[in-house]
Amino acid sequence: MSRSAHPAGPRHADVLPEGHYSAPPTDLNALDPKVWAQTVARNAEGTVTVGGIDVKTLAEQHGTPAYFLDEADFRARARAWRSAFGSEADVFYAGKAFLSRAVVRWLHEEGLNLDVCSGGELATALSAGMPADRIAFHGNNKSVDEITRAITAGVGRIVLDSFQEIVRVAHIAQSLGKRQRVQIRITVGVEAHTHEFIATAHEDQKFGIPLAGGQAAEAVRRALQLDGLELIGIHSHIGSQIFDMSGFEVAAHRVVGLLKDIRDEHGVELPEIDLGGGLGIAYTSDDDPREPHEIAKALTEIVTRECEGAKLRTPRISVEPGRAIVGPTAFTLYEVGTIKPLDGLRTYVSVDGGMSDNIRTALYDAEYSVALVSRTSDAESMLARVVGKHCESGDIVVRDAFLPADLAPGDLIAVPATGAYCRSMASNYNHVLRPPVVAVNDGEARVIVRRETEEDLLRLDVG
Repeated sequence: MSRSAHPAGPRHADVLPEGHYSAPPTDLNALDPKVWAQTVARNAEGTVTVGGIDVKTLAEQHGTPAYFLDEADFRARARAWRSAFGSEADVFYAGKAFLSRAVVRWLHEEGLNLDVCSGGELATALSAGMPADRIAFHGNNKSVDEITRAITAGVGRIVLDSFQEIVRVAHIAQSLGKRQRVQIRITVGVEAHTHEFIATAHEDQKFGIPLAGGQAAEAVRRALQLDGLELIGIHSHIGSQIFDMSGFEVAAHRVVGLLKDIRDEHGVELPEIDLGGGLGIAYTSDDDPREPHEIAKALTEIVTRECEGAKLRTPRISVEPGRAIVGPTAFTLYEVGTIKPLDGLRTYVSVDGGMSDNIRTALYDAEYSVALVSRTSDAESMLARVVGKHCESGDIVVRDAFLPADLAPGDLIAVPATGAYCRSMASNYNHVLRPPVVAVNDGEARVIVRRETEEDLLRLDVG
């Protein structure tokens, strides 16, 4: 059986052909810095530490499963993106990847803007002190209440996603006596090389207004005619977990072509272009993501070249990294429970979490790394599948990995690169309680999202 693999996860199946597996790593105790957060290391006793604290101590204090986030790494990545694009561009952190009030404060302090896509994310941003004019509000079906709250708060931009929303936002803005800055999200017909469920720029999907057939041009005409709107630019997003910049080049060419048409028809040169996010990270050692300065250089050159060709002033560029900032900064710590060897196949290693704290393997067939972190081992490697405790055969955390053959119940294992879309997509499936997020920095650990309790669970069940 063939397997069609993509950077965000294979499209099909969970049965691999014989011989698919690469050779076991030469050192099961090694930690690839490409995959793990910057302060993760092994101490002299062989225990993994983050921010100077070993995982045994963290497990004793905070329990398992739990997400441990390297604050120094998060801040360093945020600064790297801000520095790479400089003062002539805007970096909006995509809050959907992971958002908490502590994260909002870090973003504010490091000079990043914030992208939200729901009333809840907007409430979190505002409650943590993010200036409203540094917030962008996304979403394909924003409610009247959400739009009203966003305009009232003074968000810096609303990204319009449909013809109905153009009228809706304009009407609400006028009724509030305001003129709202907006961008129009278009789909440019570019499908990034990624999983079909998270590729977003081809026309047959729910986001944006198609460039094809003149729909995007008509959306611009309508927006420019409405007094409640100030159209500042065009927004494009081509997918997620992208390593190849060629998709951005095609998208930029088509977006700039629309900007040229707008100038020619309306005599207006829109001042901004947002190229979205979706830049990939390393989930395994085989992944090879690009650095922020490389991405910034490539995107800036692409847009500048296209605008020069169209005889347009180069607009201000915006980008929206989320996963690229928070993804590598966290790992999920589990305790090993049952271990079930299947002769001639693999060993199933069950942990105390699963698809309730990381749905991405089940949802996207995503690939992850895993390591024994509470000790080192000189044992031979075994082919393992790390699975959760839920009543679901698809409850898989790491589909195929090599772990030491002497792995035992009570050992601690960790899955790196779980900062993005794990806690934010976590659920209470089987009434399992969602784990905490613990920020670790310079020898101190503090809970930034506490563990759910049974009282939390029952409080919502009004009977």
